Amino acid sequence: MNNRSRARGWALQALYAWEQRGGDVSQAIPVLHGLFENLRVSPANRPYSEVLVRLVATNLPKIDRAIVESLTNWRMERLSVIDRAILRLGTAEMMFVDDVPARTVIREAMQLAEKYGTHESARFVNGVLDAVMRRVAPGESAPA
Repeated sequence: MNNRSRARGWALQALYAWEQRGGDVSQAIPVLHGLFENLRVSPANRPYSEVLVRLVATNLPKIDRAIVESLTNWRMERLSVIDRAILRLGTAEMMFVDDVPARTVIREAMQLAEKYGTHESARFVNGVLDAVMRRVAPGESAPA
């Protein structure tokens, strides 16, 4: 597992904890830093984790809008906290990180969903992020 994959896992844990504590965007980075202080997070994984959490916190309305537009017969508030955090993380990376292909973002998000979500989370995350990709990165829609 590479540093960015690990960083995504730490960012996911921070986003989960952040939402469980009320989801105040001004508290996203402090929650992440608290995670760094209380758990053994490699210094190599910290910068990208912070980039991802900051992107979600800074662009939350735009990210949530892209997700909502890609949900079929679902509402954001009906999603599990972990699935919502994975979708936000993947959507933020897809929309705002230029050096990661959308297909890589989806694959990494599915791995997080398999590890932290329910037995149906990976398939759900794949479908939603694929729809997000078609909206925000249409040039990458061809199968990888």
